[in-house]
Amino acid sequence: MEEPQEHNDEEPPQSYTTPFDPPPTQSPWSEISPPPTYRPLRAPAINLPPNTNSQAIILAPVPRSQKVLPISLPHTFQSPSKRIHSPDDIRQFINSDSATNFLGFIVSLSESIRSHKLSDSYHESTTLKKIVSIIETLIQWTEEIPPAQQSSRYGNISYRTWHDRLVENSESLMLLILPEHLKSSIVEIVPYFTDSFGNSSRIDYGTGHETNFAAWLYCLARMGIVEEADYQALVSRVFVNYIELMRKLQSVYNLEPAGSHGVWGLDDYHFLPFIFGSSQLIDHKYMKPKSIHNEDILVNFSSEYMYLSGIVFIKKVKKGLFAEHSPLLDDISGVPTWNKVNSGLLKMYRAEVLEKVPIMQHFLFGSLIQWYGFLFLFHD
Repeated sequence: MEEPQEHNDEEPPQSYTTPFDPPPTQSPWSEISPPPTYRPLRAPAINLPPNTNSQAIILAPVPRSQKVLPISLPHTFQSPSKRIHSPDDIRQFINSDSATNFLGFIVSLSESIRSHKLSDSYHESTTLKKIVSIIETLIQWTEEIPPAQQSSRYGNISYRTWHDRLVENSESLMLLILPEHLKSSIVEIVPYFTDSFGNSSRIDYGTGHETNFAAWLYCLARMGIVEEADYQALVSRVFVNYIELMRKLQSVYNLEPAGSHGVWGLDDYHFLPFIFGSSQLIDHKYMKPKSIHNEDILVNFSSEYMYLSGIVFIKKVKKGLFAEHSPLLDDISGVPTWNKVNSGLLKMYRAEVLEKVPIMQHFLFGSLIQWYGFLFLFHD
C-alpha cells in the first residue's frame, strides 16, 4: 500500500495539561495550545491529582542505549526476590548500574526498530522462532479456556485457570530455549516469565508486568541466548506477539488495569509499545504525531506500526472523545517530531514506571538483575 500523504487541512489537536507539563513557556513535548474546557469521563483511578514532577522529567537526560554485559560461565543462578519497599530503595535502584544497564537495553531495543515497519526484513534466529512459538501457545490457551459466565464486569475467574496452566508449564516452556549448560537458570528466569502476564489473585495487568517481560528478555540477553543481531526481531516478532497475547487476555478475561492512573495515564495497561512504536515512525516522510487523528491512516497502517496499533486498541475499548479519555496521548500528538516523542517517552518510562514504588515493589532481583548491582558498563 502506498505511504499516506500528509493532510494539511487537519485541525491541530487541542491540548490538555498533563502531569508532566512544564510552565507555559516549556513542554516536554512541544509548544501547545491552551487546555480545552471539558470534564474527564472519569476521575483518576488512584483518586489523586496529577503528578507535579514535570520539571524533573523535562530536565532529566534522555536514557542512552548500552550493551548488555554477558555473564561469565560457570555462573551460579539464584531464585530472585523482591527488594524494593520504599522511596529510598527506589533511589538506590534507579542509580545503580543494574538499573542503568536494564534501561539501556530497552533503549537499544527501541533503536533497533527505528524507522522500520514490522514487515521489514530482519534476522530471526532459531531461538527467537521458539520464543514466538511459546507465545503463540499461550494465545492458543485462551481459545481452550473460555471466560466463565459471571456478573462482574472485570476480573473473569477463568483467567486463573489460564495462569495456573502457565505456571504449571513454565519450566518445560523455558527448556525449549535453554541450552544444556544454562538449564540451571530456570530457577531465576521462570519467575520473571510467569510475572509477565498479570496477577492471578487480583486478575489484573499493568506496566509492572510488562516490565517483567522486558526483564525476562534482558536476562536472556545477559545469558547470550539472544544477541544484538536479534534485537529488531525481538521487537517486531517477539514483543509484538506478546502485546497481541496481552490484548487477547485483556479482552477475553477483562483484566483490571493494575495501578492505572485512569484518565491521567498514558495507557491503562502498556507503555513500551508506545516507545518502540514512536521509534518506528522517526523520520517518516508523511506520518507525524498528529496523524493518530486520521482514521484512514489508523485503518491502513496500524498493522505496521505499534504506536498506531496502540491508538486503535484504545479507541476500540474506550468510548467518547479521544481527548477526554486519553488526554496525555492527545497532547503528545501535538509534538512536531517522532524523535521528540520517543525521547520524552523514554524519560517518562524511567520516571513513571522504574521510579514508582507501587510498580517496582513487585520487581525481582537475583544474579542477572542484581540488587545494588554494579556491572562493568560501557556505551555503544
